[in-house]
Amino acid sequence: MQKIIAALALSGAAAYVAPVAPKATSSLAASKDEVIALAEANPDFLGKAIGFWDPLGALDSNFWGLGNEGTIGYLRHAEIKHGRVAMAAFLGYMAGATELVSGPHKILPYRGFEPGLTPPEQWDAIPLYGKLQILVIVGMLESYGEGAGDPAGYTHYMKGGKPGYYPPIKGRVGGQIQFNLYDPFNWFPEQGAESKARGLKSEILNGRAAMIGIMGFCSEAKVPGSVPFLHGIEGFPHYDGNVMIPFSGDFSIFS
Repeated sequence: MQKIIAALALSGAAAYVAPVAPKATSSLAASKDEVIALAEANPDFLGKAIGFWDPLGALDSNFWGLGNEGTIGYLRHAEIKHGRVAMAAFLGYMAGATELVSGPHKILPYRGFEPGLTPPEQWDAIPLYGKLQILVIVGMLESYGEGAGDPAGYTHYMKGGKPGYYPPIKGRVGGQIQFNLYDPFNWFPEQGAESKARGLKSEILNGRAAMIGIMGFCSEAKVPGSVPFLHGIEGFPHYDGNVMIPFSGDFSIFS
């Protein structure tokens, strides 16, 4: 599996950037202009050859009565958030395929652990209560990111706030949380506006690449040969289960 890291880590999908303080706006034109400018400033081949491309007219949509500006905020935030999850999944999949993680352990990382399992099989081996704990923690972080608890200075991204912004979490829950999600040890210096804009652009592009990458992993694992590049890697881990049914080994609502 070391070959996977050597071959795929070159596409680096980790460009996390510091959260940018939200800036409210009431201008619909400003929201559209920002999306168009972001697309046209894309330095890769697609950005230079195509620029702004909106074949479905998403910028003029109105999802669930949110209004056009709210819809744009929703779509932008969804892309950034999915990209962040995909970057974590992409790197996590590669890490889970290494001997360091999947090999034998003197102290089992969780009850039911078995050495030699592929990344999807490792998820299946986690007890149901362990999976539920993961989902509860993610749900709590997600709810706070949506404004639960009224974070200071937070403006929702569908109401003029900054798409992709996650409010500081340090000091929450009665002071029990001692670290923020980004830069928990304050290692990185404060960034200027230009650096933040460049970082956001890199994060979006790497997130898009990671979304394609993790789906490629899952596709090749389930259907060998569906991704020729990955199929040519000796020892690529395959999976007999269904990645779209994450609790198939625990219960089924249809049984």
